[in-house]
Amino acid sequence: MNKIKKTETEWRAELTPEQYHVLREKGTERPFSGEYDHTFDPGTYTCAGCGAELFASDAKYDSGCGWPAFSAPANQEAIEEESDRSHFMRRTEVLCASCGGHLGHVFPDGPHPTGLRYCINSAALKLEEE
Repeated sequence: MNKIKKTETEWRAELTPEQYHVLREKGTERPFSGEYDHTFDPGTYTCAGCGAELFASDAKYDSGCGWPAFSAPANQEAIEEESDRSHFMRRTEVLCASCGGHLGHVFPDGPHPTGLRYCINSAALKLEEE
């Protein structure tokens, strides 16, 4: 996969302040405040930074965590994972494999069959409705 490389000036010009904070500064939106927390329309969730396909709507579920939750990515090549030890916690960070943007975190408390909960910021996503 070709990595998208842009300067911080280019990212700031293309993203909203909230998108920039989440995707480029590894920020998070307040729980239950994101556009897609309670959206269950059919479609594909893409990266708000680069448009890469990240999650399918059929993998989305209501976890009650306050952020959009998915049981699996659209494909394993769409995301990258890194260890995150910020805020005195041990978590697994989820990044867009194409542009390196911070999406959220993955936890081992999701539904079957994967047992995973990809907890993703709405600001990092765009829904391409079917």
